[in-house]
Amino acid sequence: MDNKIISFRSPHLILAGVGSLERLGEEAKALEAKKGLLVTDKGVIASGIVEKIQAPLKREGIVIDIFDKVISDPDIGCAEACIEMAKRDRYDLILGVGGGSSMDIASVASVMCTNPGTVQDYLGVNLVKNPGIPTILIPTTAGTGAEATPNAILTDIEAKLKKAVVSPYILPRVAIVDPLLTFSMPPTVTSSSGIDALTHAIECYTSNNATILTDLFAREAIILIGRSLRTAVANGNNLPARYDMSIGSLYAGIAIANAGVTAVHALAYPLGGQFNVAHGIANGLLIPYVMEFNVLGDIPKFAQIAEFLGEKAEQLPLLEQAYRAPKTVKAIYRDLKIPQSLTELKIPREAIPEMAKAAASVTRLMANNPREMTVEDIERIYEKAL
Repeated sequence: MDNKIISFRSPHLILAGVGSLERLGEEAKALEAKKGLLVTDKGVIASGIVEKIQAPLKREGIVIDIFDKVISDPDIGCAEACIEMAKRDRYDLILGVGGGSSMDIASVASVMCTNPGTVQDYLGVNLVKNPGIPTILIPTTAGTGAEATPNAILTDIEAKLKKAVVSPYILPRVAIVDPLLTFSMPPTVTSSSGIDALTHAIECYTSNNATILTDLFAREAIILIGRSLRTAVANGNNLPARYDMSIGSLYAGIAIANAGVTAVHALAYPLGGQFNVAHGIANGLLIPYVMEFNVLGDIPKFAQIAEFLGEKAEQLPLLEQAYRAPKTVKAIYRDLKIPQSLTELKIPREAIPEMAKAAASVTRLMANNPREMTVEDIERIYEKAL
């Protein structure tokens, strides 16, 4: 029996499925919106998706301005530019449209419009005191699950590390997950974002904070993503695969909101902060090695992960079944042709000690890891990943 007290957080409303974007105007009107700020990046603008977002809002008479200066893995400066616009023009609705970067910037702008001080004042857990301007988050990728998490991730350039504003006020009033919006993703983005989603699901399933409720979402996310990630990358027009990836990413995001990720993300943060490695790529490269280390921390669950990913290993001893999980994940990522080593990313061996210390300092995530991990353990994992 699990003696943990189950708590559960999610967006106020989730609309998910093919064609769910059609409800956008109706939901914005229900929030009594008159003037909204759409936060996105130039890639989403070029894809034509913004016009699809604006149309139902205009039909409801809602004026929309656009902030399109979101960058990949946004830093605090990017957030400050959006906050300045949001405060200056006094919006009553903020929409985050795109990948996790756009949704995170939208969420941070929302709470900074109603809370004093600077972004740096809120980098941490439960530091935001007041609810923000209502937000609607609409992912155009299937990866971060940011539409369902209370975390907004920003790069602290000075510290060379990713940090987070963690608060229930980061959760949106409405999350709209329409798989049709992901058809514009090229294979490289489908791959890196899908890797991110699978990492989330696996980490949440094995987190020390996992409960029987979060396991439901994490397990289903592993199954959906595991069976469809390769297909979505190889054939982006395959609707069933796009559906599985979108819903799998959402479920993984819900799991993050309640169980939290573990050491993979902590080890990935220095790769992004110090070497500008894309978040999904960093996760994908490191997760097999972290899983190998973590197996002994929860042998039954890692054996189950192998099963969820399609491994037929019931006749093997439980420990061997468990070690099939990292091997299967590594095979998936090999098929996606992502970098397989730190060397490929031009990360030198001499950077490992500093990266290990930085990763170990992310105690919020390390506390969730199913096996205690020292700085020396982290160094050895980085060494294996070379």
